[in-house]
Amino acid sequence: MASNGPYNYSYIFKYIIIGDMGVGKSCLLHQFTEKKFMADCPHTIGVEFGTRIIEVNGQKIKLQIWDTAGQERFRAVTRSYYRGAAGALMVYDITRRSTYNHLNSWLTDAKNLTNPNTVIFLIGNKSDMEAQRDVTYEEAKAFAEENGLTFMECSAKTGDNVEDAFLETARRIYQNIQDGSLDLNQADTGVQPKQNLARPAAASGNENKQCNC
Repeated sequence: MASNGPYNYSYIFKYIIIGDMGVGKSCLLHQFTEKKFMADCPHTIGVEFGTRIIEVNGQKIKLQIWDTAGQERFRAVTRSYYRGAAGALMVYDITRRSTYNHLNSWLTDAKNLTNPNTVIFLIGNKSDMEAQRDVTYEEAKAFAEENGLTFMECSAKTGDNVEDAFLETARRIYQNIQDGSLDLNQADTGVQPKQNLARPAAASGNENKQCNC
């Protein structure tokens, strides 16, 4: 099988992206998976999905990323996707304080609905709009430290720090696997090692029929 085949990875990590409507969750996902900025990014209805294979410590890892709707009316639907997430990217908009003020609610959901070892990464999006900043870096960093979160400001528009946020989340998940704090024998860890992945016996003959999503 070619080295870029759909099964050439050691793990699958499941991510969810959460936060208020309009903070740029879908744009972050698109920037990470497609290396493009969507200027007219439509609001997500329910849940959207993206994938990308990355490398951490020499291991190929497939990220399955679930982009959830921020509107309250979809909250019941999107909560079902928290279960079994290895990583949660919690996003606010640095130019809209209301989105920052709602982080406690998102964090409560993330901590209650994911497993205790889920890596929660706080992202302040739209760092390219410094002139309209409504939330300081320092206060968001303090919030992250108080709650045991990793924090980074990003720009889905310019791509600044977007790659780093997704990759650092994966590094922390991988470290949890290596040090044994994430037990892959337990259910809902959000991590699937390669040996547990279903692989069709005739994959090489039907490779062009397989979905690479």
